Amino acid sequence: MKYVHLGINVTNLETSIEFYQKLFGMPPIKVKVDYAKFLLEIPGLNFTLNVQDEVKGNQVNHFGFQVDSLEEVLTHKDRLETEGFFAREEMDTTCCYAVQDKFWVTDPDGNEWEFFYTKTDSEVEEQDSTSCCITSNKRKKSAC
Repeated sequence: MKYVHLGINVTNLETSIEFYQKLFGMPPIKVKVDYAKFLLEIPGLNFTLNVQDEVKGNQVNHFGFQVDSLEEVLTHKDRLETEGFFAREEMDTTCCYAVQDKFWVTDPDGNEWEFFYTKTDSEVEEQDSTSCCITSNKRKKSAC
């Protein structure tokens, strides 16, 4: 396998391109009137934006990037805050049966993205109800 492919629905291509260009740190390789494609070598990701008239909430639980260290988490957090994003930080949190350092950003259509470093496994799923893959007031479970 060369790339994982994710295609998401968006309501405003221009604002979504702006968000994802900053998130990925690179421009799309293809843009059409109703479509944009980003191709990341590391991680191997073919990511497309597909314009729809309406997108209701977060149709998936969340997306994320697992990185190799806390330093890498903080580098991406600093980079995205410099771009003007609000990053919701969760350090030393127990989530999805692992102790992690992470932060979250949200795209223009409500999709949440996490950058996380797994420090160690855990016997419990979560530390408290304010962390771990929460995308709304109603708790959603996921495989982090």
